[in-house]
Amino acid sequence: MKDVARLANVSVSTVSRVINSSIPVDEATRLRVEKAIQQVNFKPNLIARSLRMKSTNLIGVVVPELQHETFTSFIKFAEESAEARGYNLVIGSTNTNPETEERFIENLIRRNIDGIIFSRVSDHSRVLKLIDRTKIPIVIIDRSLAREDIPAVVLDNYGAGAMAAGHLLSLGHLSFACITGPLDISINRERLAGFRDTIMTGGGRLDERYIFEGNFKYDSGGRGADFLLDTGADFTAVWAQNDYMAIGAMNRLAARGFSIPGDISIMGLDNIEHSWMIMPALTTMAQPFRQMCESAVDLIVKASRKETTDASRIVLGPELVIRETTAPAGAGSRKLVGH
Repeated sequence: MKDVARLANVSVSTVSRVINSSIPVDEATRLRVEKAIQQVNFKPNLIARSLRMKSTNLIGVVVPELQHETFTSFIKFAEESAEARGYNLVIGSTNTNPETEERFIENLIRRNIDGIIFSRVSDHSRVLKLIDRTKIPIVIIDRSLAREDIPAVVLDNYGAGAMAAGHLLSLGHLSFACITGPLDISINRERLAGFRDTIMTGGGRLDERYIFEGNFKYDSGGRGADFLLDTGADFTAVWAQNDYMAIGAMNRLAARGFSIPGDISIMGLDNIEHSWMIMPALTTMAQPFRQMCESAVDLIVKASRKETTDASRIVLGPELVIRETTAPAGAGSRKLVGH
């Protein structure tokens, strides 16, 4: 820094202000300092800087798995939002394991990063004790806790279930089946409750026998379709709680001789890329991934800078995306019992 200051004919403190953007510096001086930095190939010591500034400019993002498009979307949009604010990400996957989740978050806390955004493994998550004993800002995204004092950015999951049921009811469907995600994750119970309540209010029926618990993966959608058909379920519409399971169920139903949406209407949730690549294109609901991530990063940045925020719990609604896998009931449907 002394070499840069000497070359730019400024003080060392001015060089520090340019590097850290801590206090505004006039444009001519800033350009002169930046040119001198390039000439001497100066690389600031980030560890020393973080100790001095009491900030690492790092945000941890922890997700249950890296290969699922939902979580890759979280990482992508969180990275874009963090970068725009001058932060970098430390990314980790818990592999849906509560012990791995606990260890990784504890490691992030020891590194004294500026904040952590994470999506919980399930209701078996062990992170509450970590949250309670650290002063590092933590925001939960997607899979929230019941505690209102812990900042969270989540989808209106009850509303998503209600929206799915409302769309299918509007098409005249009255007999339904549902392929849920793991029911030890609260968002899936909320989605099911919204779906069930709206069906009942609309005069339809969702028998408990026609609910299959999947695991968010493609093959569990296929297993769900087999289960529903082999049980002798009589339904004209299926809602799967994510697009992977919806596509798995749709392909399995087609393999067993059913027309989509002629015999059975089906819809999903998330609006992943595959949902519009398949034939017929999947009716689904888009999660506002970008907005969720921007809100989560904003909460972290404000908390790390000791700024006040208007809300600690942000709930965002889904958007209905109507494509080709839903149609009016009776368009070509046939009785499924015993098929």
